[in-house]
Amino acid sequence: MERFGEKLADLRQQRSLTLRELGDMLGVYNTYISQLEKGKRTPNAAMILKIARLFDVPTDILMKDELDLED
Repeated sequence: MERFGEKLADLRQQRSLTLRELGDMLGVYNTYISQLEKGKRTPNAAMILKIARLFDVPTDILMKDELDLED
């Protein structure tokens, strides 16, 4: 899951969301989102599911480094 943060940042930016907006949507602080994107924190299973549902992507895409996001 080394690329999780990179993928999260890409998804957020594709939808023109700020860190604060995404944090509000997920019920967390923007600093937590920033730490996820920078790879300083690892999300728990519940957060991965929330993110996958919000962005309508499979959890595998977020968790497996060898899989890329579709454009």
